[in-house]
Amino acid sequence: MPITTGASRLGTSAYSDIKPIELRTNWSPADAQIIINAVYRQVLGNDYLMQNERLLGLESVLCNGQITVRDFVRGVAKSELYKNKFLYSSFQTRTIELNCKHLLGRAPYDESEVIEHLDRYQEKGYDADIDSYIDSLEYNENFGDSIVPYYRSFTYQVGQKMPGFTRMFRLYRGYANSDTSQVAGAKSRLAGELGSNTTSAIIPPSGSNDGFAYQGAAGSTTPSRAFGRSTIGESDRLYRIEVSSISLPRYPRVRRSNKEFIVSYDQLNSTLQYINKIGGKVASVTVA
Repeated sequence: MPITTGASRLGTSAYSDIKPIELRTNWSPADAQIIINAVYRQVLGNDYLMQNERLLGLESVLCNGQITVRDFVRGVAKSELYKNKFLYSSFQTRTIELNCKHLLGRAPYDESEVIEHLDRYQEKGYDADIDSYIDSLEYNENFGDSIVPYYRSFTYQVGQKMPGFTRMFRLYRGYANSDTSQVAGAKSRLAGELGSNTTSAIIPPSGSNDGFAYQGAAGSTTPSRAFGRSTIGESDRLYRIEVSSISLPRYPRVRRSNKEFIVSYDQLNSTLQYINKIGGKVASVTVA
């Protein structure tokens, strides 16, 4: 059952409207292949998997019934394939965010959870930290040995904390999005709000809300200053307008083109009209 009636608007209905994928007793080779593909999609964050990247040895022992789905998930998460995508190229806090998302189906609940995984990684190593997710009581109660992990935050779950739902939208950017191609890059999405024990507003995934949902890029944007304080009668207060999805008729549409304007109150209306004229979408208007 969806956790919210806005599932379709938020882009989560693809997960909340389907049942968990389970490898049941007396399964067939076709069933095993469904499990394999589902694990790759979940654990690799929906990243594209080339044929020569497949973990054929691990697939084989699953198909032969020598390991469980839980063990297959563990093998994928400990593989060099996973490390190349989410460990070596990412900040440690970002890796922990993704481990929670991929293996437990949720976002981290608080800073102490992140610190616990950081300490374990430093003291016992990467494999021990991965085991801590997969051998946890939480994993066992929700997925056991035969169910592929899924995004639990999008359905009602006993004992689930509400910040896990809102924070999941900082990690989840749409059903067709991958965790290696997000506009925010390899930096942590939640470090700031976990550290301050706050919860951010939900930013719907791209494509789920009128075609685009704004999220800041990894690099800072260069302000375009369109104001001058020498005008008589002009207000001293300045406003920052963040704009996304700028496109001009003579250029192909670029959805993640971000721009920032800093203008006075007197220029606010004319600047908004200009943004609308060039096809931009106002992400926010704040006092500069």
